[in-house]
Amino acid sequence: MQIKLSDHFTYGRLLRYTLPTIVMIIFTSLYSVVDGLFVSNLVGDLALSAVNIAFPITMIIGAFGFMLGTGGSAIVARTLGEGKPELASRYFTLFIWCVAGLGVVLSIVTIAFIEPIMRFAGASDLLLEDCIAYGRILLAGSAVFMLQSAFQSFFSVAEKPKLGLLLSLAAGATNITFDYVFIALLGMGVTGAAWATVLGYCVGGVIPVVYFLLPRREGLRLVRTNFYGRELLHACINGSSELMSNISASVVGILYNIRLMDLLGEPGVAAHSVMMYVDFVFVAAFLGFSMGSAPIVSYHYGAENYDELKNIFRRSGVIIAATSVAMVAASELLSRPLSAAFVGYSPDLLELTTHGFRIFALCYLFCGLNIYASAFFTALCNGALSALIAFTRTLLLRGGLVLVMPVFFGVDGVWWSVAAAELLGVVLSVVLLVLMRRRYHYA
Repeated sequence: MQIKLSDHFTYGRLLRYTLPTIVMIIFTSLYSVVDGLFVSNLVGDLALSAVNIAFPITMIIGAFGFMLGTGGSAIVARTLGEGKPELASRYFTLFIWCVAGLGVVLSIVTIAFIEPIMRFAGASDLLLEDCIAYGRILLAGSAVFMLQSAFQSFFSVAEKPKLGLLLSLAAGATNITFDYVFIALLGMGVTGAAWATVLGYCVGGVIPVVYFLLPRREGLRLVRTNFYGRELLHACINGSSELMSNISASVVGILYNIRLMDLLGEPGVAAHSVMMYVDFVFVAAFLGFSMGSAPIVSYHYGAENYDELKNIFRRSGVIIAATSVAMVAASELLSRPLSAAFVGYSPDLLELTTHGFRIFALCYLFCGLNIYASAFFTALCNGALSALIAFTRTLLLRGGLVLVMPVFFGVDGVWWSVAAAELLGVVLSVVLLVLMRRRYHYA
């Protein structure tokens, strides 16, 4: 039986509804992980470092897709909750075409300035050529990447999370297949990794456009629309937390690369690359649950069904807490084998990576609550508070602490700065959730 947004959600129903989105986000995150595995083992650690320097730049561009996807999906879900399905489809159409158009513009601009951008991101003379080769191709695919990011939110609103999952699996399979063909068989190096990733983006970004354009289908679809400037602005503001979160995380990633380049050189960046690849997958579980449950929150908030809103908030908190503990335990147990999968060919680099990851992984005890709190306020159409959490925990705390803590603790200060930032972020998240509980009636 298909689960509807209007249903009452038990733990089982909530997990069943959000699971496709969780798996979808995890598989989307696996794109970069697969690139890293192939590049590290078949090309080398210097190429891995180059990919890690270029990747945050592409994520900054993709953040605009997340912004309109999450911010727009909350508006669309709320409009559905208000009993206005045709208007919801018109809003949806406007948001999707804006994502595509913005992606094309950003591709042109960033490719034109690719070399200074990579220099800014921390590329050394030794890595610059590979950074440009990898980054230019990924940036050319910005429009399809942004569309894929946006559709990840809208599939849940359209009550089609399983379809989103199937497309994500297909996109991941495409990426893995072409990574093998381009890197292992054709020896194309980082260029092959970039092309494989963009082809995966096309599966996740183009096919949904075709699906939502199909005539005579029920539910959310792409239709003739108007320019709803107020709603577009509201979507941008409401999704600003996701924009800020992704941009801040990318900027912080650049700061980490620069700091590690100063402290350890290219091997330090390679070690950080491994942690980031694992982090993409682990954090994807929190992101997937938060994105999957957000339309439920928006719908019941729009319908003024506050009893169900309280129920969803309470059950979500329990799920996030249990997942956080399990994730830290798994990280500590698997730190060495996960590191070995990427850099097992270098004993020194393996030891450096394993040691750093065991410290870094403590952040999973706290980051789940911060991610959920930010997404929860976005779902309630309060983008300002959502952005405050995202900006504080990433750019201010992570970015600030990575500059300060290594002065006192050396390289270990780089790894500890992540956990410390998330712990301080929890304080802000809890305070805001307590202060806003009566305004939004979720507790």
